[in-house]
Amino acid sequence: MTPSTTATHAILQVACLAVGLDSTGAEPIRIAENSLWRLPGGVVVRIAKPGQYAAAEREVQVARWLVEQYVPAVRVLELHQPVAAHGHPVTFWQELPPHENGTVADVVALIKQLHALPKPDLPLGELDPFVRLVERIDAASTISDDDREWMQGRLEELKGQWNSKPNGLPECVVHGDAWVGNVARTEAGPLLLDFERASFGPPEWDLVSTAVKLTTTGAVSAEEYAAFCDTYGVDVTEWGGYELLSATRQLRMATYAAQHAANHPEWRREAQHRIDCLRGRFGAPPWRWKGIM
Repeated sequence: MTPSTTATHAILQVACLAVGLDSTGAEPIRIAENSLWRLPGGVVVRIAKPGQYAAAEREVQVARWLVEQYVPAVRVLELHQPVAAHGHPVTFWQELPPHENGTVADVVALIKQLHALPKPDLPLGELDPFVRLVERIDAASTISDDDREWMQGRLEELKGQWNSKPNGLPECVVHGDAWVGNVARTEAGPLLLDFERASFGPPEWDLVSTAVKLTTTGAVSAEEYAAFCDTYGVDVTEWGGYELLSATRQLRMATYAAQHAANHPEWRREAQHRIDCLRGRFGAPPWRWKGIM
């Protein structure tokens, strides 16, 4: 095992013991910002970063609520969870059947269903589009001081504009990070995943995640995006608040890459490229950003 794998394995053992599960034979699926392990018998264990207990608790609550609302989504085990282990919140999930990442069509079908639900009596809180950005910028040790200062200033600028954005669609439960990587396409159909950012907020936030793949990164074609808009019934790029939300999403994507480039040299070029694009050093979008992780 690598040092990071060994560390999360120790957390896994403590968490499994707390809920009466056997961690023997556990296999790592992904060791990253959130680490995933597979237990024999079809259980997936998710280990989040310290300080994210409330987000993990929200994930469990939303997953259970979506089952009640008949929204296709990953299932949480019926255990008392999250569990705290060595300061990390840990959750337990049913393993998905064979699957691949969802499509743009899958994303819009699921978020349209989610947005149409009545607000639940759950303490989801209001959407924070800037969550963890300060920490990401601080952790981005490979970028220059000048780029760091620019990102900090850009963050404050966007924060200052957020509360004065134009009115849009009625507030609802939003996924918070609605993209193809958070949808699993199974033989039975697509399933929604990853609810740590679920909250009450503007539905446009979930729509912008796909729109920026057209306008910013070029990962979504014009035809795919037109079908997305037809299905949902709204083109968020035509809304007066689009530039603010897309700029916020762009900053999130750039800080994500910059944070992880500190420990992954192979991502440093992409992280710097994203910053250069946002700072006007690389011409007009779309910029063809490459995926990481």
